[in-house]
Amino acid sequence: RKGGESMARQLKTIRNQIVKNMRNLGVYKKEYKTTIDVFADMVHQYEVFTEEFEKQGHRVQEEYTNKAGATNMRKTPIYSAMEKLRMDISTYSNLLCLNPKALENIKPRETGESKLAEVLSKLE
Repeated sequence: RKGGESMARQLKTIRNQIVKNMRNLGVYKKEYKTTIDVFADMVHQYEVFTEEFEKQGHRVQEEYTNKAGATNMRKTPIYSAMEKLRMDISTYSNLLCLNPKALENIKPRETGESKLAEVLSKLE
């Protein structure tokens, strides 16, 4: 890193990589733009938070004094945000078929039809 430059990728770079991955997997549709944009934003936030977490020495817990004056240990706010983002990123990677488990559910069957195509054809 030069002079405090961020290592987090630019939002546009992340979005382009998501679209490229989806195209390579055959699951991209322009109608998914909003979902892709939200996913890209979450990945970007996660990368920025990860850098900050590293700068803070990977502190997972900190002392916290509540309104009643009691001091307890709690997760650091940045660690809590990263945990939530991990769950949301996992959910969106499923929605966009960007992980092996989600992709497995849309692979063509022996008949050559995907599960979705098979279900839709039965509705006709």
